Amino acid sequence: MDLIRDAAGIRAAADAARAGGRAVGLVPTMGAFHDGHRSLIRRARDDRDMVIVSIFVNPLQFGPGEDFERYPRDEERDLGDSELLGADLVFAPTVEEMYPEGYPPEVTVDPGPLGERLEGAARPGHFRGVVTAVARLLNLAGPCAAYFGEKDAQQLAVIRRMVRTLGFPVEVVACPIVRESDGLAMSSRNAYLSPEEREAAGCLFLALCEAAELARKGERDAAVLAAAMAREVGATPLALLDDVAVVDEATFEEIRDITGPARAVVAARFGPTRLIDNLLLPM
Repeated sequence: MDLIRDAAGIRAAADAARAGGRAVGLVPTMGAFHDGHRSLIRRARDDRDMVIVSIFVNPLQFGPGEDFERYPRDEERDLGDSELLGADLVFAPTVEEMYPEGYPPEVTVDPGPLGERLEGAARPGHFRGVVTAVARLLNLAGPCAAYFGEKDAQQLAVIRRMVRTLGFPVEVVACPIVRESDGLAMSSRNAYLSPEEREAAGCLFLALCEAAELARKGERDAAVLAAAMAREVGATPLALLDDVAVVDEATFEEIRDITGPARAVVAARFGPTRLIDNLLLPM
């Protein structure tokens, strides 16, 4: 496995792979791997001839007072995992390499209205930072399949929209959420939780399951589902509800009635740690 830190190196490696008839897969990450990240690498390894894993904690997607400085980092372990899982190349750039014109960059990618809802409203500028970094990674990797987890479902929707709008020669591949035994979605931020907060955090999946059960029984009023989720989280000590909604699967607009593919989304704080989760609702 090769470790590359410069933009020219990843572009040359990907171009050389395609010139040799190999299909390229890209797994963009911020490191601190858990089984969710590992599942993306395994999927890319199954699908493609050459697998590139990027590791970059992107400062542009963190707002003032957020956890950029303390975000979990363990490059040595991540490199070991990448090699064991069959990655061909890890791209681990510096901020200066990702944003060569200076930081913060003067030119960024506007995620549009989709990036201003829910997470975008809670974290202004977050999705602009995400899609700017992802756009650069996709540009460097060139024609490829790029693998993203459904845990960040709104991010996935924003990236899909960006790829279509800007015409990137990229297939965006969505991969299922990987969960702990109690249903908690795996996240690098779970490492921040105290044992008591970790136990309480299981309420997010319970809330989503309540919404799914109501939908399975025929409930189509989104407000009823949202209220059930809010009650579950609100009844959990140490959990502070931040956001709850039922949204259209494609646009992430909140809906009143479920008439097509819809997703339940929830966000809550456990101490200073904000966690998100989501579930596609049964029709």
